[in-house]
Amino acid sequence: MSLALDSTQKFGAQEENGIVRCDACPVLCRIRPGRNGACSRYANENGELVRTDALVLLNRTLEAGGEMVPFLEAAQDWSGDVLHPGETFVTAIGAGTTYPDYKPAPFIVGGQHEGVDTVTVVTEGIFSYCGLKVKIDTDRHLGHETAAVRVNGEQIGHVTTAEYGSQMLSLGGVRHLTGGSKKEGSTTCAAMLALANREAVEVTIDGGATVLLQAGTQPVVNGVPEKRMRVGCGSATVGIFAQQWFGHVDEVIVIDDHITGVLSEHQAGKCLGMPPAGIRVRGRRSTPGRYFQVAEPGIGWGGTTITEPLSVIESIDPKLAWPGLRLLMTTTTGEDSFYVVLDDDLKPQPTPMPEVLRKTVERIGENCEPALTTILFMAGAGGSLRAGVTENPVLLTQGVKDLAVRVTLGGAPCYVWPGGGITVMTDVLRLPKHAFGHVPTPALVAPIEFTMRRDVYEALGGHMAHVTSLKDVLAENGQALTTGTAAENPWPTAP
Repeated sequence: MSLALDSTQKFGAQEENGIVRCDACPVLCRIRPGRNGACSRYANENGELVRTDALVLLNRTLEAGGEMVPFLEAAQDWSGDVLHPGETFVTAIGAGTTYPDYKPAPFIVGGQHEGVDTVTVVTEGIFSYCGLKVKIDTDRHLGHETAAVRVNGEQIGHVTTAEYGSQMLSLGGVRHLTGGSKKEGSTTCAAMLALANREAVEVTIDGGATVLLQAGTQPVVNGVPEKRMRVGCGSATVGIFAQQWFGHVDEVIVIDDHITGVLSEHQAGKCLGMPPAGIRVRGRRSTPGRYFQVAEPGIGWGGTTITEPLSVIESIDPKLAWPGLRLLMTTTTGEDSFYVVLDDDLKPQPTPMPEVLRKTVERIGENCEPALTTILFMAGAGGSLRAGVTENPVLLTQGVKDLAVRVTLGGAPCYVWPGGGITVMTDVLRLPKHAFGHVPTPALVAPIEFTMRRDVYEALGGHMAHVTSLKDVLAENGQALTTGTAAENPWPTAP
């Protein structure tokens, strides 16, 4: 069947002098012949409004992450019949939107999977209500919680919680996109678009660091690439390596911004029968061998301001310490380490580190995973978007929550948050490259697909008259491109 809308749903009104008014988003650009709209996603081609982005298809036989190729190039002998329909999935990348939201989704594709009739509703969502959650693997202090994150001086988000070796940022959201100045909104949108499309963006944090962010790469803090994610807090590091240190050293201090560990005081040291060493570190003692707030947060040893490790020592008890006491100081990544022996006056004297201890420090580093930046896209699928799927949007929400409807973004799996609405989150690396667009309202444009059994779609009040075949989609979209899906992604229509 034809995908064309009827005359009451005409897409792209024609005006004088060949101008076309685009109604793909609320901006309603008036586009002159041969020009693009403000989002560069639509253009005026000989007086007709056309998409400039190609529709993207996933194919199970293509290599994941490879270059996208024209569909007809990937299927040079195509005779008009669909090649391996079970191996091809129509994503919403390049599909177009439902705006102004009274019309069905651009593509409602019927098919079969293992003998079961299925329907996939394909649309690009215009998301004003969206943001990015950024996980930065580092123990460096990037900024205090709630500190503003800025690009070109404009706030685009804030620092949120630190989670066991990672610093978290929350970027975007409707208040930065639309609740501030026009410049703040456009800057936020541009930064989010770049990060979602795997590009690098440098941000500055009030009272903190400058960080270069890019999905799947090392974070760069104040110009220095981070290499390791810590093995654990200082207490955990003591517990992991206590037995390997036992007999080779009399005390170990693992400096960490959150919990600094002291081996002989720690329960791990006591279980090994280590005598108290009498070395008291600064900070607030929590439980035996575990200290909080040994220094201010920073980019020095263990995410503190410490650059001289001996400064962490508050006192040495002459009743417990002894000349010749061997002390190892290190961090939770093993990137910094220092070895001293107490002299006759119980003063720490730097000494070459024994090979056996050097190997334990190296093992700390060996147990640290590579530091990476993770970008998660998060958005709420609102009522207007859902109306493109069904005449009664709440039924779609219920179907998603009941697991009768699978939600994907560009064919990639996503996490659907509990509670009301359809709030989704996914790793941008699991989508095909350049899956995101924007409109200058400002808002991001992201692909979203809803897949279900055909009978389920009908029960949800779906737009059954607009269900078409994969064959018709391919026949009517000469710009369709094919690509593989990420290896870790399940096939979108699989049970």
